[in-house]
Amino acid sequence: MRFGINCEYYPNITSEILENGLKLVRKNKIKWDEPFFKDTKSYLNLKEIKQVSHSFLNEKLKNIIVLGTGGSIQTLLALEHLSQKKIYPISSSRPLELENCLNNTNIEDSVVIPISRGGETLDINSTIGIFVKKGYKFLGLSSKGTMNEILKKLGCPILNVPDLSGRFAGSISNVGIVPAYFSGINIEDFLIGLEQGYKIFMNFDFNPALEFAIFLYELYKKEYKVVFSMPYSRNLEGSVGLFVQEISESTGKEGKGLMGAYQSAPICQHSVLEYLLGGTKGSVIPILWVIENEIPDISLESSIDYVNKHSAQTIINYQADATIQALLEQGVPSAKISLNSPSEANMGHLISFIQSTIYYLCILLDVDWASNPKVVIGKKICNEALKNKASTEQRRRERENVAESSFQNFFG
Repeated sequence: MRFGINCEYYPNITSEILENGLKLVRKNKIKWDEPFFKDTKSYLNLKEIKQVSHSFLNEKLKNIIVLGTGGSIQTLLALEHLSQKKIYPISSSRPLELENCLNNTNIEDSVVIPISRGGETLDINSTIGIFVKKGYKFLGLSSKGTMNEILKKLGCPILNVPDLSGRFAGSISNVGIVPAYFSGINIEDFLIGLEQGYKIFMNFDFNPALEFAIFLYELYKKEYKVVFSMPYSRNLEGSVGLFVQEISESTGKEGKGLMGAYQSAPICQHSVLEYLLGGTKGSVIPILWVIENEIPDISLESSIDYVNKHSAQTIINYQADATIQALLEQGVPSAKISLNSPSEANMGHLISFIQSTIYYLCILLDVDWASNPKVVIGKKICNEALKNKASTEQRRRERENVAESSFQNFFG
């Protein structure tokens, strides 16, 4: 199986910097938990998945409705383009997404899969009832908490969710693999690609993921704080979303870290590129993500000679290469990550590269790669306000009081 990832970054870093980075990784890694995500077998029971799915998978099933947010859904979004069925990712109770899903599915052709590790995620728990009331079939991915109790009362099948950091666990557990299997995605090929990737990237020796992490770390030391991704294919946006979540949520603690952000390319060339080329330097790291052999691709018909008969993706990739060259000409450190094709195996390679890179970057920063201790702050505030039936005006007064206390003499 051909390996499907290529990573180039500029400016190049010296062998001395690479050696020092490797030494730091080997020194710091003992402080934190072992990277469980490189184990692609222990947290999965494919036989159980296929047995449970038997009563759901038939010729009528057309829609997979997934109630999940953050790490509970991001791996599936990375594989969504490979689905043979329509996936409705419902990540919260935003009414437009819910209305669209309810208007385009019915109880005969759909299954609802709610996912939560802790079982207390309001975004998910608040949406279950509307599907229950209409009579949809359920398969739960849950182990504890309020959601687990709701699902038990429904009497639906429930598969386990391991108590692991969700953003890293999706690809090696029921969280990502069950809905992918229901969607007709070749999970065996994906897992082979994932395992193959970790054998290369998680060896604690020089490899592309470690080198890229050192590159980002060295730029961080020079005060770069934002990693802006430019995915030049819709088929890459789910994976880039995973990268954005992992780099932000994993590195961003103890007053350290990099923030991830992205906008689809090439449209970002017409909205963000002017800033990257001509705005404040020394703060943003652009990363371009491209597919060499897109699936599907089409041949273009054009009166422009140098466009006519090229494939659509060829034109996109020329734009990507021109963009990174323009960035380099303006002295902007940049990177380009290329995927050979968006197949299941190559998506496994890509996710293994992303997660290995983030792990190494956290070890270099000396922060816990698996935790996200501050995320619960907003959840607690929201739940308390709901329980107390706080009005819009009460909530505004509360944040005004908080801001006055937190920002005393902020502007002098």
